[in-house]
Order: sequence, then C-alpha cells, then structure tokens
Amino acid sequence: MLRNAFLTLLSLAMAIGLGGGSVWYALNAQDGVGAIRIGQWTAFPEIGTQAADPYSKARVAREGVLALGQAEGLSFVAERDEAGEPLKRECAYTIEGGYPTARFWTLYAADHSLGVIGTGKARHVALQSYEVLRRPDNSVVISVGDRPAPGNWLLTNGFGKMYFVLTFYDTPIASSTGLSDVTLPRILKAGCHA
Repeated sequence: MLRNAFLTLLSLAMAIGLGGGSVWYALNAQDGVGAIRIGQWTAFPEIGTQAADPYSKARVAREGVLALGQAEGLSFVAERDEAGEPLKRECAYTIEGGYPTARFWTLYAADHSLGVIGTGKARHVALQSYEVLRRPDNSVVISVGDRPAPGNWLLTNGFGKMYFVLTFYDTPIASSTGLSDVTLPRILKAGCHA
C-alpha cells in the first residue's frame, strides 16, 4: 500500500517536473513553434495575430511585451553569430549587409529577457534606419562593441550572453508571402577580450 502511494507520488512529481520543464524550454527557445529562420535571425510572424500558436501567446503574456500586428511590422532576434557561436557582450561584432524594404527599422543589443542592454553612457542604446551611414549599394555596416569604431557603432558593455533585436516597421515582409526572398545582414565576430 505504501509502495503504491510512493510510486504514484513519484510519477506525479516526474510528470509535473518534466511537463513544466518542457513548457519552460518552449517559451525560452528562440526556435520554437511558429518560428521562421533567415540566416541567424529568428522571427515569429504570427505572434501579434489571432493565428498565433499557444506558446507564442504565452511568451507575450509572460514577458509583457506589446506584440506588433502583422500589418505593423516584424521583429527578428539573433542569438548566434555567423559561425554558430553564442553572442557575448564581451566580444565585438560586425553586422553587415542589406536590409529589406521597410519604412523604418531599429537594431539594439538585448539581454536574456530581450530588454535593451543599458550602457550607463550618454549614447543611444539602439540604431535606427534614419541615422545610419550607408554604402553606395545601400548596404549597412555596423560595428558592435565597447570600443569606439568609425561609421555606425552600437555600444555594448558587460559580460555574458546577449541577443540582437532587429525590428522592421511598416514592411511587406510582415506578410507570409514577403518572407520568401528576404536576406538579412550577417553577424561576424570581430574579436573578444577578457
């Protein structure tokens, strides 16, 4: 009798633990249900719509973010560089390439909750499409790190994991048909210190 009760409690504890763990993983994984991947960038195009999957809805509710509607824009998140290594705040990166058609876009470095990484300096923590310098072919090169760089420079500091969040506003790529021909900038590691 006691053995049956113990086995029942053990089974319930395992079921609750494994179930909770799988939900936690699904909510924290950048490659989840409904995700699309372009290079190292991941987006959830249906996150702000009625067609969003339950995990996307739970992610929005848990993080308290205001999701963009499908006609408003689309956010891409990168957690790895072009070589497949996790992005680190103590490293410098170069983000280079063309950007899809959009009325406006922003780029910032984020922590694990996808909140902006504060730098404590009197400098913008994000770059936007109206203020970047462009090459003749309309591509953009952005240096990311804690040391000043010529041209477009995004300041980061500290240690640990980071993400890049690239958001396009009022763009045709927000529709499912617009994603087939999209190319996003590459993330190249320039070096690390410390």
